[in-house]
Amino acid sequence: MDIMAMTAQLAEGFLVTVQIFVLTLLFSLPLGMLVAFGRMSRCKIIKLIAKLYISVMRGTPLMLQIIVVYFAPYYMFRMKMGPSYRFPAVIIAFVINYAAYFAEIYRSGIESMPNGQYEAAQVLGYNKAQTFIRIILPQVIKLVLPSITNETITLVKDTSLAFTISIAEMFTVAKQIGAAQTSVMPLLAAGIFYYVFNLIVATVMEYIEKRLSYYR
Repeated sequence: MDIMAMTAQLAEGFLVTVQIFVLTLLFSLPLGMLVAFGRMSRCKIIKLIAKLYISVMRGTPLMLQIIVVYFAPYYMFRMKMGPSYRFPAVIIAFVINYAAYFAEIYRSGIESMPNGQYEAAQVLGYNKAQTFIRIILPQVIKLVLPSITNETITLVKDTSLAFTISIAEMFTVAKQIGAAQTSVMPLLAAGIFYYVFNLIVATVMEYIEKRLSYYR
């Protein structure tokens, strides 16, 4: 296999990697906010459920969670999902895992806001929803963005765990090509792809941080 053919196959795997990355962020960021609200809820049952969820998701390996999400429908409900369920299973596992981490990041940011912010909003006539959306949330986003950036960069590398259930993302494709050619070159090429993707994500997040800093 020549370099062009190998690059083309790696590019196909790279597209799958990008899909996992984008879909995970798209769903885990808002889900993390909902879990954070549950974690801070005054209802003890909701708070306990959210706390347990976060503890389990952060305390068990992502690889194990992928396996559980993929095989659980069959072993628990005898539902045969088929190979087409592999990609959705990966997305579900990644989303529920990263939502737990984002929830704790959001919670730390929200709880760090001084009470004076809420009191000032109340004086101005804002209700709780308006206070959070217009005053608290913009400040929280600026505050937690560095932590979210770290998790986002970690996500780039974690996408390789999709190989656990034979998703043909870039790492899996590189291993298959390397095994066929008895060469490490495909893995090295995949490493370059990951590095470049990681660099692009880090640059974008840094740009967003700088733009938001103008409004402080």
